[in-house]
Amino acid sequence: MENQAYKILLVDDEQDIIEFLSYNLKKEGFIVYTAQNGIKALELAKKHLPHLILLDVMMPEMDGIETCEEIRKNPLLENTIVAFLTARGEDYSQIAGFDAGADDYITKPIKPKLLVSRINALLKRYNVGNAAPAADSVIIKTGDLIIDREKYLVYKNEEPISLPKKEFELLVLLAGKPDKVFLRDEIYSVIWGDSVVVGDRTIDVHIRKLREKIGEAHIKTVKGVGYKFIE
Repeated sequence: MENQAYKILLVDDEQDIIEFLSYNLKKEGFIVYTAQNGIKALELAKKHLPHLILLDVMMPEMDGIETCEEIRKNPLLENTIVAFLTARGEDYSQIAGFDAGADDYITKPIKPKLLVSRINALLKRYNVGNAAPAADSVIIKTGDLIIDREKYLVYKNEEPISLPKKEFELLVLLAGKPDKVFLRDEIYSVIWGDSVVVGDRTIDVHIRKLREKIGEAHIKTVKGVGYKFIE
């Protein structure tokens, strides 16, 4: 089956949820690893390098937000997709999750077929770090920035900057065509995919984080339209 190459790490402190989701994912051909807390999840993630991690938010010892932040600090896991699992009515901020480096969130309980559909949509983006960039060159040099699309590296005034996968993709998209105004819908489509549902403020959060790292002057907001990159 086409899913057999994909490794998924399922992290939840409720054993019945792990067993239910694990059974359905394995039935679809995924390789599934499981953990019941963030500490064990980090250990398994470093060992198996999963393509995607489904991460519960509320867990003992280390919650999902903290776990995601630690995952994003590991260069071996920079391409790993992280999706939060959140219970309905749970006091959870999407912005906090995206700030921690998450790619998406999924509300539980969720029907197995819908979960598999969401996972497949997310996995389509795996290894598509340069999805539809405008520039053909592997290296983009613009102003005080050097962006290496092949190595996932960014340098500002020759100093390396660490960016999570989605922030890197967003920078590549905008910097590939300086002064072009990218519509919000266009950014959503290229970076997150038309089949993935994300919060309304997802782009805003990622733009804010990018500005903190590369400087406020590089990305200009065009009110009511979108964003453009300034060299």
